Amino acid sequence: MSPRPEEAEGEALDSELAGLLKVETFEPSPEFRAQALLSDPAVYEEAARDPQVWWARQAEALDWFTPWETVLDDSNPPFYKWFVGGKLNASYNCLDRHVLAGRGDRVALHWRGEEGQERDITYVQLLEEVQRFAGALKSLGVQKGDVVGIYLPMIPEVVVAMLACARIGAPHNVVFGGFSAEAVRERMEFSEARLLITADGAARKGKTAAVKDRVDEVMGDLDTLEKIVVVRSSGTPCEMREGRDFYYDELLAAADPDCPAEPLDAEHPLYILYTSGSTAKPKGILHTTGGYLTGVTATHRYVFDLKPESDVYWCAADVGWVTGHSYIVYGPLANGATSVMWEGAPDYPNKGIWWELVERYGVTILYCAPTAIRACIKWGAEWPNRHDLSSLRLLGSVGEPINPKAWLWYHKVIGGSRCPVVDTWWQTETGAIMITPLPGITATKPGSATHPFPGVEADVLDESSGEPVAEGQGLLVLTRPWPSMLRSLYREQERFVETYFKRFGNETYLVGDAARRDADGYLWVIGRIDDVVNVSGHRLSTAEVESAIVAHPDVAEAAVIGQHDEDTGQAIVAFVTLQGDLDGDEQTVDGIRATVADRIGKFARPRRIIWSDDLPKTRSGKIMRRLLRDIAEGRELGDVTTLRDPTVTAQLEQRVKELQAQED
Repeated sequence: MSPRPEEAEGEALDSELAGLLKVETFEPSPEFRAQALLSDPAVYEEAARDPQVWWARQAEALDWFTPWETVLDDSNPPFYKWFVGGKLNASYNCLDRHVLAGRGDRVALHWRGEEGQERDITYVQLLEEVQRFAGALKSLGVQKGDVVGIYLPMIPEVVVAMLACARIGAPHNVVFGGFSAEAVRERMEFSEARLLITADGAARKGKTAAVKDRVDEVMGDLDTLEKIVVVRSSGTPCEMREGRDFYYDELLAAADPDCPAEPLDAEHPLYILYTSGSTAKPKGILHTTGGYLTGVTATHRYVFDLKPESDVYWCAADVGWVTGHSYIVYGPLANGATSVMWEGAPDYPNKGIWWELVERYGVTILYCAPTAIRACIKWGAEWPNRHDLSSLRLLGSVGEPINPKAWLWYHKVIGGSRCPVVDTWWQTETGAIMITPLPGITATKPGSATHPFPGVEADVLDESSGEPVAEGQGLLVLTRPWPSMLRSLYREQERFVETYFKRFGNETYLVGDAARRDADGYLWVIGRIDDVVNVSGHRLSTAEVESAIVAHPDVAEAAVIGQHDEDTGQAIVAFVTLQGDLDGDEQTVDGIRATVADRIGKFARPRRIIWSDDLPKTRSGKIMRRLLRDIAEGRELGDVTTLRDPTVTAQLEQRVKELQAQED
């Protein structure tokens, strides 16, 4: 029987990707290099020669009300201060200056709702709404320095709320819309937020969930939270308490249309963003105005080779995470970019929705997570192949190390082999991209984030001695302050020093990731320090083993954990999702183990392989390996309601039990 057309096409693609895996580096094309903003490698030497001069030049691209007196105050490390004495406003830099320069009619946001609703919002329209809402916040008693909570879905009002807070100097504390109301309360309590902006309800894959009423259930006794503003997003009925609760649209209608941007000190807090804590109290990452805005504006411009007049940029993240703060809101808007903002999931109303949006809006730059890329691989190339993706000229990856197979699929299927891929590494704490290719300069290696951004200094240190590793694996550190770095943990300065600087001293920031430096000096970030398994004395990163497993042609996605083993210390357990409708059998198990043996060594072969239709992930796509460890060990999982699909854990628990029964 001859294969179906899509099967034949898939086999041809797998063969081509296998051939590409043998290609070590991908050079920028002469055409791309010729038009790139940065094409001379001397930029690295220039920035290294005098980083303060380099960063000052980037800061000069912003509008300042008062110039700074000192670029960097490093008198009290690790409590660094940047652009001391300068005054500016993030909202003004994202909106007013573009309108004043005659760019007000440019579209700031192409917003698309998951049911097909569309809104094109220009810079002048965004400025008008931000001014009104900033005035409304002041009328509700919000003052400079007050923390404002934001718990909204991916709708334009979340951008308005952030910029309105920035306009009046009220640090915002955004909570990802996929978190539970209990998590919102926790973050509002820690930050002592005076006001919360939320929605009546939120849409998700054709269903609507009540938000405001659920918030009310957990916020009732929180004395520090004085008022709640409700955006009518989904039409979900909700209870409104007189004197405490206010509708967003009614506030806007009554507000003064003019609210000038407050001149703020460069070190004035811009926002707090809590990193989710699985076993401990969440950490409130504190970012300030001048340095943060300098970092995100410069990296957004150069990493994505942004041409604001012609590019349509899409960061397919959520505003509730730092990627959304830096590369949906502040970086793109400060650069005057036109962006796409998508409310829904990557597979609703169908698995081709992303590619429909790329075609619909003529997207030229796409920035997304490896998790999403691997999901698209599983769904098949036929979905993107139904759409015209010729507008794309650059692709980006963010959130976790990307395995070479996913990198190549992204490059080939989505980018048509013509688009540079910028595989970026950074964190909530760093505020902006730290390690990345520059698309007009860097010869990329699939799976490597390549080199630090100009003005950033990274190193790999031996875990035992703390000495630099010329070639090989160690701990990733940043050895020079950078403008967008976190200033502290909110109201927890001792914890800030303990977490990031205790191990190597106050001038060396411990990232918390393991990394490898290869013979060419390229950096390969290989996962969190605690995402390392030790098999018979061999230390292996889970990401390294996962990358080898995914290299098997039948595998779409894999997650690896270490499980206690009497003989080897730890044994590798792999949770594996296969392509399409394939079923796992012993032959596939043998093939996966052989692939790992070929790529890493026999000692790295998974002891157990557990088939999974999906993996437990947060709404942002992060795989919860802690839950996988608990499932493998048969421990109680606790609350899993914040997962993208809470039913996944029950399915995996059942499969582990079945596998154990077979082994017994």
